[in-house]
Amino acid sequence: MVGGLVVLGGLLAIPFPGPGWLLVIAGLAILASEFEWANRLLQFTKRRVRAWTDWVLDQPLWLRLLIGLATAAIVYGVLVLSLRLTGVPDWIPDWVPLWR
Repeated sequence: MVGGLVVLGGLLAIPFPGPGWLLVIAGLAILASEFEWANRLLQFTKRRVRAWTDWVLDQPLWLRLLIGLATAAIVYGVLVLSLRLTGVPDWIPDWVPLWR
């Protein structure tokens, strides 16, 4: 039950800034302690993440920097879009004009 709730919370958090995928993987790890299908899915996920990491580390520095910048731009875009759709909290300073 706990693993399913953690996975669900992670899935809901994915579109927003924060640890959505980390929560999904943590929930799978909890479920994998009891269910074989969850263990297989967790192992598949680990292999894909490891393959991606190995591939990125094998690339030249300029491409790794480009991937990092693209990732940062996507995260920033999701953050701005999230704040525009849900409203800007009062604790964000007024000098942050793009979010207003």
